[in-house]
Amino acid sequence: MIAPLVPVAHGSRDPRSAVTVRGLVERVRDQAPGAEVYESFLDLSEPRVTDVLRRLYDQGHRSAVVVPLLLGSAFHARVDLPALVAEVQADCPGFDVRVSDVLGVDPVLEEVALDRLAGAGLGSGSGLVVSAVGSSNAGANAAVADLAARWETRLGIPVTEAFASAAQPDVPSAVQRLRSRGVERIAVASWFLAPGLLPDRIAALAREADPGVYLAEPLGTDPRVAAAVLRRYEAAQNRVPAP
Repeated sequence: MIAPLVPVAHGSRDPRSAVTVRGLVERVRDQAPGAEVYESFLDLSEPRVTDVLRRLYDQGHRSAVVVPLLLGSAFHARVDLPALVAEVQADCPGFDVRVSDVLGVDPVLEEVALDRLAGAGLGSGSGLVVSAVGSSNAGANAAVADLAARWETRLGIPVTEAFASAAQPDVPSAVQRLRSRGVERIAVASWFLAPGLLPDRIAALAREADPGVYLAEPLGTDPRVAAAVLRRYEAAQNRVPAP
């Protein structure tokens, strides 16, 4: 039996986030006809990943693959999700639940994010802020900073990262950093999967700093994101289980 695929998003009090996640999961189903695919959330939205996994076990499944819909490998990926999976497995003997790598800084997702900037008119005098959630995990923040550095080389304009919480620079600091380099027009790229409270915070701060700022949309339900989810699923399914 092919293991069910359980994409798990963080969850949000903003209903737009869950709507976007469900739309993305529907794209995954479209690309994997016949596969069992069940959206889930770590917190704040329903259904919770633990409830989905327990239901699959009760239905007779003895394996599942969880794919974290996370763009960074920080606390939720390293601590929260493994603890929840371990809790389920403790109560469900013989249940092989494999957790894939996060979506992370995938080159295909970078292309999606760059495509969202198509209307920004980036050129001479422009600067770009790559906005992301921010983390207490230095490695997760460094991955976004590396992304910004790559885009600066690729686009030939000043690019800097900015974080919505837990890390610096914040949006005002990032905009000031670009202004100090002679930037006149600001665009903000979204390193977020879905709309929600934190992207809204980014947008509000960016508009305060520059009323004419160009704000790109999150990655959302792009088919390339769905394909990345399936690649993570296939890689986890093909791993040899630990003895």
